Amino acid sequence: MGSKASPMDPFEIRDNSKKSNKPKYSKFTQQELPACKPLLTPAIVISAFLLVGILFVPIGLASFSASQEIVELIDRYDTNCGPMTDKVGYIQDSKTNKSCTRTLTVPKHMKSPIQIYYQIGDFYQNHRRYVKSRSDKQLLYKDAAHLTKDCDPEDYSADGAPIVPCGLVAWSLFNDTYTISVNKKAIEVNKKDIAWQSDKNKKFGNDVYPRNFQNGNLIGGAKLNASIPLSEQEDLIVWMRTAALPTFRKLYGRIETDIMANDQITVVIQNNYNTYSFGGSKALVLSTTSWIGGKNKFIGVAYLIVGGLCLFLALVFVVLYMFKPRTLGDPSFLSWNRYTLDYPN
Repeated sequence: MGSKASPMDPFEIRDNSKKSNKPKYSKFTQQELPACKPLLTPAIVISAFLLVGILFVPIGLASFSASQEIVELIDRYDTNCGPMTDKVGYIQDSKTNKSCTRTLTVPKHMKSPIQIYYQIGDFYQNHRRYVKSRSDKQLLYKDAAHLTKDCDPEDYSADGAPIVPCGLVAWSLFNDTYTISVNKKAIEVNKKDIAWQSDKNKKFGNDVYPRNFQNGNLIGGAKLNASIPLSEQEDLIVWMRTAALPTFRKLYGRIETDIMANDQITVVIQNNYNTYSFGGSKALVLSTTSWIGGKNKFIGVAYLIVGGLCLFLALVFVVLYMFKPRTLGDPSFLSWNRYTLDYPN
């Protein structure tokens, strides 16, 4: 008689027709890499809070002091450079002279270079349809002029030719101009290198030229020189870097000479840009800079708050640790006690 076959263990059945999906063994997949597991003792916690506080408070003081030294002049001119009624009709009439003169008094010595910004309020450049209305390939490559799929309604001209640059972002280019004089002496505004070098080199082609731009019935903003490549149209490059917030500033140019305290700055403004249709605002900003950039109190205040809070917490922990220290137990007792609680007699 043959021997009786032993029953097969169902857990040993394997399907050899399929390859195993089990990953190859490595310390990374098995989470066996070396790890740092610090023990947060009172001394370590107090030292960490002290370190952060000692670092942040001086940085905050330096940032706040640098921001306070910046001289900034802000002049909102849209309410004064135009009629009290029917401002939309005024700004849309191409035959109306929109020249406006503003006079500013310098409160403190302004050291060069002095940055000139235009500030626009309640303009949502981060709107999804507005941000998408452009063609990045068309801006960079000469042979991509026909790629206007995302540029509607500013994609093709009336005769069916593609618009370069296309889209609403380029079409709404800011077109107010500023002519500045100090004590009735004309000052040259330097408009070179106002755009990011990376944008000029990597986002706008040096062989791409404007075509059919602002040739329609409805003009959105400034026009472009068709003989200058897009990589050198720095006003356009600055404008095409869309802002994240509804109130924003963009660099218009620089003044390369110092302006003394109590000097009179006269600005002749061509008030062309239409912010009246959507209830927006426009302002001219003249500002000096420091090692933290423009005037910004938030950075210094934030560092001071975080640093002061850390020093306060460090002091609290020191008081608690000195007058009411925590009693440390035996770790082995904790391990034994767990089983006695889980499995009572």
